[in-house]
This record gives sequence, structure tokens and C-alpha cells, in this order.
Amino acid sequence: MRRGAGARRGAAGGAERRPLRPARLRPADVVRLGGTGLRTRPLRVFLSALGIAIGVAAMVAVVGISSSGQAEVDRELDRLGTNLLRAAPGESPGAGPARLPRESVAAVRRIGPVQRAAATGAVEQAKVYRNEHIPRGRTSSVEVLAAGPGLLPAVGGRVGTGSWFNSATEEYPAVVLGADAARRLDVGAPGTRLLLGGTWFSLVGVLDRVPLAPELDGAALVGWSAARTYLAFDGHPSTIYVRAQDSRVKAVRAVLAASANPANPAGVVVSRPSDALAAREAAESALTGLLLGLGGVALLVGGVGVGNTMVISVLERRPEIGLRRALGATGGQIRGQFVTESLLLSALGGVGGTVVGTVVTAGYAAVRGWPTQVPVWATTAGMGVTLVIGALAGLYPAVRAGRMAPAQALAGP
Repeated sequence: MRRGAGARRGAAGGAERRPLRPARLRPADVVRLGGTGLRTRPLRVFLSALGIAIGVAAMVAVVGISSSGQAEVDRELDRLGTNLLRAAPGESPGAGPARLPRESVAAVRRIGPVQRAAATGAVEQAKVYRNEHIPRGRTSSVEVLAAGPGLLPAVGGRVGTGSWFNSATEEYPAVVLGADAARRLDVGAPGTRLLLGGTWFSLVGVLDRVPLAPELDGAALVGWSAARTYLAFDGHPSTIYVRAQDSRVKAVRAVLAASANPANPAGVVVSRPSDALAAREAAESALTGLLLGLGGVALLVGGVGVGNTMVISVLERRPEIGLRRALGATGGQIRGQFVTESLLLSALGGVGGTVVGTVVTAGYAAVRGWPTQVPVWATTAGMGVTLVIGALAGLYPAVRAGRMAPAQALAGP
């Protein structure tokens, strides 16, 4: 009897000395606890997530719109080609503006890798008027250019309304207007009569915009032969457009000036119109960087809002924290709960912002007729930055909550 009682007392003493171990929370339990804090304060959660969502939406939309615009430029260059060269007269040293010889187009066509060569000639004395009642000098800033049938294929242009010149109409008083010229003159129906240089011309077509030759958008184009017959055109080209083999563009560019004007190669300026589109794309990229910076500021402000929300949440939930500590929750578990809550709040704003930014990009691209393109890295980076900001914003409130003693927390503020 005594031996059995002693054994029982020894067993009881061993049980008393065994240390208590806190229950381990599974990841699903931590997420559930964090979500409970969000569900109990929906309005505050919405307003805090809205700040994050605005920043993420701004960043995604800026990157998406920029990428969509770049895709449109690339698509346009694929359609128009990057093998177009432009030769125009420049300044001759000590002699003022140079002139291209009349036979310069024929000379350029003799360059081996050249596929097409066409020219326009400025008809400086001819002015355009919608009718004879328009006061002299009010020409709507429309330039008159002589052009041949091969110009449109050379520059990659398209006729929006009507038709382009053919071998017959280029000899008669017919005119084709660029897109901007038609808008300024407020005409567009083929058959309309226009007064050019004192002679009535019939409108036969209106061009769409020509990205690689924007100078044609504001011009009135007449046939080369008709310009010499009716408008006293001198026959000197003012601009030569050259299509070369893709692999030989640099070689053609090197000899183009000497071929167009052998007597004065220094007086010829050679350019590549596709480079202008690339430069415009670079300028838009600089603007994109600025807008990304603004989106980052908005995202930072949203992170401050999340941090403020978590601090207030800790202060309001001191009794809950004290009760959980009294029931055995460790400081690490309390910290994990509030960090998880902050991450869930930020993730909610990040997902909403990504969706809004993608919708804005798609809508803008649809209005402009661009392909919609939202890079995966933009959405991934937006969510990653959001989670980092959420973790940092919730770190201090979580540490503060984890350091609370049960008695202090239950006592209230």
C-alpha cells in the first residue's frame, strides 16, 4: 500500500514538472485569424485597400498603355517597313538652300538595291482655296506638292476616300488631299472643286494619315505633269522617297546623297523616317517613367494607410490580444496574426488595382485602336511590391501587439 501510494505521488510529481507547450497554429489557422480581423471592419478595410488599389492600378495602367502604344508602333513599322529613306535639299555652304536636279529621281533608281523611288516637288507659287470667295492669303496652311503615281506605294500610304493618281489623271487638273488638309478645308467628297493657283482642280481622293511621311498629311497633291502644265512647276524635286532592300539600307543611305546630287552631295540631307517613330517612342518612355513615379508615390501613400489601419486595429483589439495571451498564445503567434492581416489587406488592394489597371489599359487601347498588351512582369511586380509594403506596414503594429502582457492588454488603454 505504501509503495503504491509513493509511486502514485512520484508519477504526479513528474506530471507537474512536465513543461507546457503552446499549441501550434497551422498556416490555414493564421490566415483564418487574419481574415477575421478584416471581416469585422469592412468599411475601414475597403478604404485602406482603396489606397493600395489606386497605386497599383496607376502603375499597371501606365505600363500597360505604354506597352500597348509600343506594340502599335511596332505593328505600324512592320506594316510600313523600316527600309524607307528620305532625301531632301539642305543648306549649301555659302550658297543658301540647295536644289535637287530634275534628273535626281532617275539617278537614284539606278542604285542597285533600290526597289522604289518617288518624289514630291513644292509648288511654291500655288495657293489652295475652297472657292473664289475666300480672301487672298487665307489658304488654311495647305502646301501644294507635285507627285507622281509611284509616291503612295513608296511611302506606304493609303487612300481613305476616292482614288490615287493614275497615268491619265496625273496629266489633268486633279488633286488629292492629305488627311489634315481635307480637315482644314472642310472637304472630302470626290468631285469637289478647289481653286489652285487660279485654276479649278477636281478632288479625286483623300489620304489616310501617312506615319512615315507626315508632311503629306497637310498637303494638296497634284500630278507631276499637271503641276508643270497648270501651275508653272519648275520640275525640281523637293523630297525623294526611296525604298531599299532591307539588308542594304545602310549601303544605300551611304551613296544616296551623291546619287541624288552629284555636284553637291553636301547639300542633300538623308534621313530614315522610321527613326523618328523610334525617337517618339523613346520620348513616350521617358513620360512613362515619370508616371510610374507618381504611381509609386500613390502606392506608398496607400501603404501608410494600411499601417495606420493596423495600428488602430491593435489599439482597439487589446482585450482580444490579452484574452488570447491569457489562453496561451505566444507573442510570435500574435505577431503572425497581425502581419497576416496586413498582408491580406494589401493583397486585396493589389488584386483590385491590377484588375482596374488592366481594364483601363484595355479600354484606352480599344478607343485608340491599339492592341492591348499588359506585361506579366508589371502585374507580378505590382503584387510583389504591394505585399512588401503590406508586410512593412504591419510589422510595427504586429510587434507592438506581440509585446503586450496579458494583464496589460486586458486592463485596456
